[in-house]
Amino acid sequence: MDDTSHRIAHVGVAVRDLAEASRFYREVLGLEPSAPETADGAQIVHFHFGGVDVELLAASDPQSPVAAFLEKRGPGIHHICYRVPDLDRALARCREAGYRLVDEVPRRGAGGKRIAFVHPKATAGILLELTE
Repeated sequence: MDDTSHRIAHVGVAVRDLAEASRFYREVLGLEPSAPETADGAQIVHFHFGGVDVELLAASDPQSPVAAFLEKRGPGIHHICYRVPDLDRALARCREAGYRLVDEVPRRGAGGKRIAFVHPKATAGILLELTE
């Protein structure tokens, strides 16, 4: 398998206040956020660090997965997103190997990208997002 086709796309960080959490990236690191967007009941901005982004997620819906995460665990790393060359094949391999999936089929996420999540109980407690 070609290692260059597999990489970390972004690290998702759940925050209570998007503007406050963005301050560090803007004021200390001198980075500008992407335009805000909404997906899965969360408002999202990205900060680009070369080939890997930091994705800040703030709940815009009190029933969203990010709201539940913040209620249970507080602010912090929510997920890691891995870019794979073939999302459908990666999900098939997960099913074949018995990994529990949050998304059995890909769906549209931030930026309109096809995504799917692997349940943290299957991956040593880390919520993993897969994207192409």
